[in-house]
Amino acid sequence: MPLSQRVARFNRRVTNRITRPFADRLPRFGIVIHTGRRSGRTYRTPVNVFRDGNDYIIALTYGAETDWVRNVQAAGGCQLVTRGRRISLTNPRLVTDARRQWAPPLVRLILGLTNVPHYLRLTRVPAS
Repeated sequence: MPLSQRVARFNRRVTNRITRPFADRLPRFGIVIHTGRRSGRTYRTPVNVFRDGNDYIIALTYGAETDWVRNVQAAGGCQLVTRGRRISLTNPRLVTDARRQWAPPLVRLILGLTNVPHYLRLTRVPAS
């Protein structure tokens, strides 16, 4: 089972506020910029992100039913700021892979210990 809602609330209130100022510049971190389905507000959610060719992969450590995931799916994409660059992403696909084949070894181990089998795969929109 992914991390508990109690941990999610703590991270939303504390950890995200601490990491948000620098998460867009660190390797394997990023900020997903998405729009609320009902509110229309813009949100910035820090995530761990991994690149696979033209795709970006985000482990869903709190499960696939989080608001930010549903917002991205409803919109058909989002913006990602990572390593100082803003990237447009589209075609969000919810994928289940209990073996976490896409992940680097240490990440695979951590996600295995926390039993996180779901991830969101998005494709980079070509620059025009």
